[in-house]
Amino acid sequence: MAIRSDIRVPSDVVKTLRQGIDTVSCEVIEEIQARIPEYARPSDETYIKIIRMAVEQAIEGFLDHIENPEAPWEAEPFRMIGRGEAHEGRNLEPLQTAMRLGARVGWRRLTELAAPLGLTPQSLYDMGEAIFVYLDQLADAAAEGYQEARAHAAGEMERRRRRLLDLLLSPAASLDAVSDLAKAAGWRLPKTVAAVALEEQNGYRPPVLHQDVLQGLDRPVPCLLVPDPAGPGQAQLLEHALRGWQASVGPAVPLAAAASSLRWATEALGLARRGVLDHGRRLLRCAEHMATLIVFKDEELVSALAATRLAPLSHLRPTQQDRLAETLLAWLRYGRGAGEVAARLHVHPQTVRYRLRQLEELYGEQLHDPDIRFELEIVLRARQAVAVSETA
Repeated sequence: MAIRSDIRVPSDVVKTLRQGIDTVSCEVIEEIQARIPEYARPSDETYIKIIRMAVEQAIEGFLDHIENPEAPWEAEPFRMIGRGEAHEGRNLEPLQTAMRLGARVGWRRLTELAAPLGLTPQSLYDMGEAIFVYLDQLADAAAEGYQEARAHAAGEMERRRRRLLDLLLSPAASLDAVSDLAKAAGWRLPKTVAAVALEEQNGYRPPVLHQDVLQGLDRPVPCLLVPDPAGPGQAQLLEHALRGWQASVGPAVPLAAAASSLRWATEALGLARRGVLDHGRRLLRCAEHMATLIVFKDEELVSALAATRLAPLSHLRPTQQDRLAETLLAWLRYGRGAGEVAARLHVHPQTVRYRLRQLEELYGEQLHDPDIRFELEIVLRARQAVAVSETA
């Protein structure tokens, strides 16, 4: 809304009003400092000087408006005032209150001068209307500046957090550099962190997370860094926030090992993609699959070990190999009783006894060697996981 173009105040009236700017400014400043604690800084001369400048600019701008309503007005000083409020960490309420107090003082001064200046009731009414229209313009300009500053501050903070995440995930980050950047980013240094690797998606909605979680959704491998992941309720919050995402949570590690947590989470996500790790619809947690991650860390080495340890089965038909491998793994995992193994495999105990005799014949004394049994369980678990992934 602009001041009506038909409101024109004679130049001699405006000249008289300009002569009283100092007096009105002092009254406005006194009202503001008496009623608004945020602006009461009697010992801060610089701050008082800034307030006086802002008040005088507002009054002069109003007088320019009523003298020539069609002339463009400069909103930038009031945008700067709004930006200053944002930098001070306040909301706009104190500023809006100060503006209303200034308008009240100005209106009171006008009514006092109405008779000496020869203002008619209609002229006084028009000038009162102009004050409130001008007040709205000031408020709009200040709000624009305030929002600009807030958006810039939020963007700068986000950029600092992205740089902090990059630094934490680099292999040679110094503790001093991390500490300095964390302070600038408003991020409290935690004792432990857990990285989350995310499956890249098209058109995904970013997860709604606590502000302490560092987000790197635009990285080559989209990821998060969660501080103090073992804290109260953290697991449930993360599970809820990432519902619908394909994601893997790395183990909790000291801050300096954040890159390792992300590496393990990424590897687990890759195994889940292949079907080796099955987590259903739940968030995949590396801590629940560490043995599998270790086994698949070097698949060539596991394959070489399998070639050695499963050599006694190599001459059998594939179906026979599968049945005996399944029985041997169950025997190694659940004990040497035929009844327990049969229950796990859902077959008759006599079938298990027959297969175990075959395995005794094939392996002989090797089944009594604890090191060989350990290696057999490694390769049989890997074999089972690959078989499941291929049939998924």
